[in-house]
Amino acid sequence: MKTDTLIERLAADVPPVPRHGPARRLGVGILAGGAVTMILVALGLGVRSDLGVAMRGFAFWMKWAYTISLGIGAVAMTLRLARPEPVRLARFWPVALPFALLAIVGAIEMAHVPAGDWLAMWLGHTWRICPWLVLLLAAPIFVGLLWSFRRLAPTRLRAAGAAAGFAAGAWAATLYCLHCPEVSAIFVLTWYTLGIGLAASVGALLGPRLLRW
Repeated sequence: MKTDTLIERLAADVPPVPRHGPARRLGVGILAGGAVTMILVALGLGVRSDLGVAMRGFAFWMKWAYTISLGIGAVAMTLRLARPEPVRLARFWPVALPFALLAIVGAIEMAHVPAGDWLAMWLGHTWRICPWLVLLLAAPIFVGLLWSFRRLAPTRLRAAGAAAGFAAGAWAATLYCLHCPEVSAIFVLTWYTLGIGLAASVGALLGPRLLRW
């Protein structure tokens, strides 16, 4: 049998993949993991008692705009890397925009306070635990994404793992905002980003082992 004929016969019985199937599967994984993370925030850390008041202020929406925009960009990266097709990582440069915009907000904030207050703005009250809490809360979402990848076909396993960790960290940070009382942009830029980066690093380490197919 000729190779072309064999390929045609093997392909003849393969059902078409739904157009939005991978996106729906990733969405289910994120929502399932996010539900577990939300329970951890509500029962383990506690939602801010002044959440209603906080949601009427700029700082809360600044944090959410930052983490949600990172989460959307990270999911787009994950979806692209979950497919067996060549991908240029340089095409994902727009995910750097939230970092740059928040850095501008942080610089404006610092320009309006005395230099002696900068350290307090940067460290806040929770800098020692913030990154580690974001990493911990990212774990259920990362597990949900690992489940999603069981029906997907990534070829760049380390990059796909990093993107999944990045997405898990960003959405975990989004839910962590419901607990976190910090209001400084420079705090969020440093310690939230560190937690998200730790999640992406863990994903990059585990990707070649857990995403292999």
